Amino acid sequence: MKIIRSDVLGFCMGVCRAVDCVQKAVDENEKSGRAAKLFTMGPLIHNPGVLKKMGEQGVGILKDEALDNLEAGSVVVIRAHGVPPEIYEKLRQKKAVIKDSTCPRVKVSQRRAEEYSKKGYKVILAGDGGHGEVLGIAGFAGKNFLLVKNKEEAENLFSKDIKEGRPMPEKVILLAQTTFSPGEFTSIAEILKNKIPWIEVFNTICSATQERQDALTKLCSQVDGVLVVGGKNSANTQRLFLKAKNMCAHAALVENPEEIPEDFYLLETVGITAGASTPDEMIDAVEDRLSKRTS
Repeated sequence: MKIIRSDVLGFCMGVCRAVDCVQKAVDENEKSGRAAKLFTMGPLIHNPGVLKKMGEQGVGILKDEALDNLEAGSVVVIRAHGVPPEIYEKLRQKKAVIKDSTCPRVKVSQRRAEEYSKKGYKVILAGDGGHGEVLGIAGFAGKNFLLVKNKEEAENLFSKDIKEGRPMPEKVILLAQTTFSPGEFTSIAEILKNKIPWIEVFNTICSATQERQDALTKLCSQVDGVLVVGGKNSANTQRLFLKAKNMCAHAALVENPEEIPEDFYLLETVGITAGASTPDEMIDAVEDRLSKRTS
């Protein structure tokens, strides 16, 4: 069997920063001897293996509803997805030590959403409902926030206003979740431009997202099947899997080597890609399992 890795795979810059931030907090805690409680504000990233390792180091996952019981002096790492402003305020009220590892690209979207909302703009975000990044940006945009998850929702946006003769909003911007599908965003932007010619469009999709998708397109042309390595609840990993399914006869999403489907061991050429929250050691483990079973 020939195994080909995608040119772009694994941890992105934002995830690297977040994981490093947690590790530094763990190391600082050990050196100081303070034994402060360590948490991440929600799951740091969408990868079970990484979260398990952090749990073994004593890092807990703090949920919004548990903030009221947080001990003063606890160290809380803000995850790469970011959080709404009210979470920062609650953490300050509880006298927590805040370590902010929000991805710099997400920070740009948060600031832009806040800035334009204060100017009276409707802030439309192309993104996934319930995603951590979306919830954070929504908090910064406040009452002027609107979420559009797909082309169909873009088509229906403001339809009731148009039908009832109400004017369209005079000031509107469009942003994107950093891991949103580039193709879907382009379609949404075109639909909204036709409805609202004066809309201001900011393509805030991370360049690494596009590069990862482009690299997968190239990979699919070279292999009989593709293994997408990553957490099943990761939005960018799911998008890679969907693309692989559409382009390859064989495609599977696996979180670890044990999940590799048996039919992959019969293929002549297998490609490997991975989501932005997948560590190198898991990618290596999947490749190693393929190699050993077929050698």
